[in-house]
Amino acid sequence: MANNPIGMREVRELLRLYFKQGLSGRKAAKVAGIGKTAASQYIAGFKSSGISISAISGMNDSELINLINIRKQTQNPRYTTLEKLFPYFEKELKKVGVTLHLLWEEYRQTRKDGYEYSQFCHHYYHWRKESKVSMHMEHKAGDKLFVDFTGKKLYITDPATGEREACEVFVSVLGCSQLCYIEAVPSQKKEDWIAVNQNALQFYGGAPAAIVPDCLRSAVSKSNKYEPKVNQTYQDFGEHYGTVILPARALHPQDKSLAENFVRLAYQRIYAPLRNEVFYSLEELNQALWEKLELHNKKNFQHKSYSRQSLFDQVEKQELKALPTTCYELKHFSQLKVQYNHHIYLKADKHYYSIPFKYTGKKVKVIYTLSNVEAYYNNERIALHQRNRKPYGYTTKNEHRPAHHQFQAEWTSERFISWGRSIGPEVEQLIAKILDSRPHPEQAYRSCMGLLNLAKKHPKPAYRKACKKALEMNCLQYKFIKNILHNKTFDVQEEPLELFELPTHNNIRGKENFN
Repeated sequence: MANNPIGMREVRELLRLYFKQGLSGRKAAKVAGIGKTAASQYIAGFKSSGISISAISGMNDSELINLINIRKQTQNPRYTTLEKLFPYFEKELKKVGVTLHLLWEEYRQTRKDGYEYSQFCHHYYHWRKESKVSMHMEHKAGDKLFVDFTGKKLYITDPATGEREACEVFVSVLGCSQLCYIEAVPSQKKEDWIAVNQNALQFYGGAPAAIVPDCLRSAVSKSNKYEPKVNQTYQDFGEHYGTVILPARALHPQDKSLAENFVRLAYQRIYAPLRNEVFYSLEELNQALWEKLELHNKKNFQHKSYSRQSLFDQVEKQELKALPTTCYELKHFSQLKVQYNHHIYLKADKHYYSIPFKYTGKKVKVIYTLSNVEAYYNNERIALHQRNRKPYGYTTKNEHRPAHHQFQAEWTSERFISWGRSIGPEVEQLIAKILDSRPHPEQAYRSCMGLLNLAKKHPKPAYRKACKKALEMNCLQYKFIKNILHNKTFDVQEEPLELFELPTHNNIRGKENFN
């Protein structure tokens, strides 16, 4: 044969032109793109095989090259034995860590008179080139998953109006086995992109070491030939499944050639057979896509005795990483400034969420899901809230307030009445009347606090008599009671000064009783 191996497609074309079309050897060689010397050897080899030209359509490339390669027909049995192992080597090299050197060592253990390593590699590479082994041979099992959207859309029809709605079609291909997945989704938005990626991993039953997407916006926020910036949500999705996101280079389709190739096959094997079908829902459309997909995955590779599904089951399935027990929950990311009232405003909900007051004025990283809102500063979580979609409402945790705000947040009518009761019935009645005298109870809180603070500065009998006199005169002003105590306009039996402890800013709970 010629020194430079020739692809089997050209060899098949040569034989067809010579034996079926009746062209001369020289002309058939020129049309097929093969040198005349090599062409004459292929033609002579096929003639010597004694089979008909129609029989080659059912042969794979390895079988055909064995028939027509005169050089191989005259080789010694040592090469013939080695050649039978090449298909086995082809599959083994897909497995992680398997090299030609390892396969050679195993080969020599059982065949002491076998080829040395350099000749072993030479014969294997020569066989691989002659058989036109596809590029997927270079992908290790469980290494990469290629994902993309097809260029052509599919449609669902509204049964009431007859209007057609376009759907995006997602495809994914595992690098080693080329097992494929397809699904129609409403759009290329981030929510649909994450959901369909997750469905693909569930279909494969595991996660690869890396996912290779195209540079669409839902996957890559800023494309770059050397350091593309992955969308933060998609990056978080990869971390959840223990895989790495490796975007393909823009305008370099060879980086995701397997996905591009499946798109072409999907048009032929999935789109075309369904071209006359009408679908009235996304579920109905996807069911039809998956039925055609199963046929595609179980169809043998051209000139191979195995399919994508069988190769996946035998080689790649066990190399995928186990999926986590929980599915990924879609996350959104924002950088927000903590406002002067120690709250952030989440535009998606039109709602305010509290942040510890010491971060007022700082920018914090906010991550929110369907159920929770989290805030981080210096990569440390500083707040966690349940999501609340009440427009312009406030979700506030008491521990996020300053100390004096926390104290005021504890003020309620019941607590002021309870504090007054602990001193005496006159104080309780006076506080209740003050609270009732205002249109809203909170308007009376400061008056009540001032009244109770007087108990810390005066003897208990004098304080209670002052409150009783205020009740009799129906005077509910803090200043009036203060003046009564200072002027001592009533007789009080001298008793030791008894002071009462009110709750302080630093100790709100457990101090409700004054005694």
